[in-house]
Amino acid sequence: MTSTATPPPSPAGAPPASSAGSDPDPGSGPADRPSAWLRRLRGFGYVPPTGAAERSDVATRLVPPYARPSVQLWATLGISPAAAVIWQRVLAWAGPVLVALVAGALRFAHLGTPKAVIFDETYYAKDAWATIQQGYEASWPKEIDKSILANPDGVALPLDPGYVVHPPVGKWVIGLGEWMFGFDPFGWRFMTALLGTLSVLMLCRIGRRLFRSTFLGCLAGLLMAVDGLHLVMSRTALLDLVLMFFVLAAFGSLLIDRDRTRARLAAALPVDEEGRTRPDARIAETLKLGWRPYRILAGICLGLAFGTKWNGLIVLAFFGVLTVMWDAASRRTAGAGTPYKAMVRRDGLPGFLSIVPVAISVYLASWLGWILSPDNGKGGYFRDWAAKNDQHSSWSFVPEWLRSLWHYETEVYKFHVGLTSGHTYESNPWSWLILGRPVSFFYESPAPGTDGCPASESAKCAREVLALGTPLLWWTGCFALLYVLWRWFFRRDWRAGAIACALGAGLLPWFNYQERTIFFFYAVVFIPYLCLAVAMLIGALLGPAGSSERRRALGAVGAGVLVLLIVWNFIYFWPIYTGESIPMDSWRNRMWLDTWV
Repeated sequence: MTSTATPPPSPAGAPPASSAGSDPDPGSGPADRPSAWLRRLRGFGYVPPTGAAERSDVATRLVPPYARPSVQLWATLGISPAAAVIWQRVLAWAGPVLVALVAGALRFAHLGTPKAVIFDETYYAKDAWATIQQGYEASWPKEIDKSILANPDGVALPLDPGYVVHPPVGKWVIGLGEWMFGFDPFGWRFMTALLGTLSVLMLCRIGRRLFRSTFLGCLAGLLMAVDGLHLVMSRTALLDLVLMFFVLAAFGSLLIDRDRTRARLAAALPVDEEGRTRPDARIAETLKLGWRPYRILAGICLGLAFGTKWNGLIVLAFFGVLTVMWDAASRRTAGAGTPYKAMVRRDGLPGFLSIVPVAISVYLASWLGWILSPDNGKGGYFRDWAAKNDQHSSWSFVPEWLRSLWHYETEVYKFHVGLTSGHTYESNPWSWLILGRPVSFFYESPAPGTDGCPASESAKCAREVLALGTPLLWWTGCFALLYVLWRWFFRRDWRAGAIACALGAGLLPWFNYQERTIFFFYAVVFIPYLCLAVAMLIGALLGPAGSSERRRALGAVGAGVLVLLIVWNFIYFWPIYTGESIPMDSWRNRMWLDTWV
């Protein structure tokens, strides 16, 4: 995860050719010969560190250049080398924007359909409306959904506060759409559709920075644009898509911070007579990296993630370790003899202060509507707890609102760890990557001639919104994940490590709650990194630098066929992602696994 010895990727964005492995320097002595354990690892593709003479310029290793299309390609298109430079800069943004526009068209098309309160929208749409109106959630009557759909302007906001089990950020976000467009399905789905579209744009740019390839970055964004689960969650007023957005924004911020700090290290290192940047232990161990605004931005985004759902706190821990490892690796590449010691001295405390306290402050600020509500029983739920029950506590020096909030949070924690009631669509995280049990958000069986069911049909149709990932993408992702882990363990590829860390932050914690009622759609948090893994695998299919034209052609055909199959698979399942009425036989044909019904 932290290796920085990998040179820049090939023009196609494939893994670098120098990662293919080589024996130690022929002139090395017996002390330098690999151990039996390392020799065994080589059988799995392990690449030992190369000698100093074989290493590239340190500045290039710290900040690899972006891949450039071949001169032949520009010449074929009739573009001069000077114009090619301009086009390359244009495409760095034009490509991601184009992919995002496609994603937005898919997410906003008939966004108010189905005109219904689907799945957990019954909680979050109403909580969001109350939060945006009065700053905290209300207790709604059980049968109010039909009245809201029929005449939202005629529905009065309840006076009693509501007990909720998730922080308020996601509801503030959903409520913003309701404030702009009204208390109806389009209004409460608008912001998730917008964030879903923007997340595709961000992933394109993140993938470009990660792989140093505009093509692979746009490919990763395109794959997420045509993922069924991401589409459904972008068209539904649930919290998990909001959480995914802020986590992805934090990941991108840390990635930018990594590049900027490594560029500062490279600029401070000495240059030899041949113009190559050389490592320097003193500079690498003592250089202060200065103001790091993108790490503070990451702290803000992680606070917003934590303020949406509590599992954002676990992501904060994973990303904290990731940025620490990146800092140590940067100093090691620059020549530090004790990189971790140097990191602790120079980067440890600033890194902690720019992320953890910032995230906690943002989390507390997200409760401002609840905090400012009355503490006389007419404000938010439990807002008056300290005033009524904790007047003579030894913690009385702590503000009442903070003690009340702490009590509220402890009660919510008890709820979450004790949530074991069965549900028809609950699933185990072991089954998520293979799409073992998707969640049906909405289902109707309209009669012929109604709700889009053709009058010519002899039987009822099926109309469903199924939170299901695009099968071929996810099943390819299983192999891509194995490839990423292999590159991380045996090729010391930091890009693979970053993908594995972010994906693990979204998936692994759920294995600790085997008895809890959990659902597949929680997996939307790690979809971006699954798409990055598939893009990395496709980069490998295209071939490493120096491959023959035949190898490149075969790789391009294989990669192209795979991407087209994934896009076709998404189009095939489109009706059950968007609630279109289709004949019952067509619906059954799309139920590839019995567990999908």
